[in-house]
Amino acid sequence: MSKPGILTLTIKDKTALYQAYMPFITNGGLFIPTRKPYKLGDEVFMLLQLMDNNEKIPLAGNVIWVTPDGAAGKRKAGIGVQFSSQDNGETQKKIETFLAGALQAEQPTHTM
Repeated sequence: MSKPGILTLTIKDKTALYQAYMPFITNGGLFIPTRKPYKLGDEVFMLLQLMDNNEKIPLAGNVIWVTPDGAAGKRKAGIGVQFSSQDNGETQKKIETFLAGALQAEQPTHTM
């Protein structure tokens, strides 16, 4: 079931992108900070803007992770969204190009 509206996410630097990106997900995915209530499996639509690029990438995906308000460890509330297979991995490739060399880092992210 989808929630109305389109989520927007602007990621302006490599550190923020690293923290939001979920490389362990098939087709890739991102953590999107939000306090709106979502359930696992909800379909979502988003406009993603990366770094200094003015392009807004339209994406569809499904909620595969939920961090509720007040989660342990003071984790930021939000959802993890797996990119739709209809994207053909294009957004995943763009993100991994920006993060070249950083994906092996041991720094914590919003999901791990």
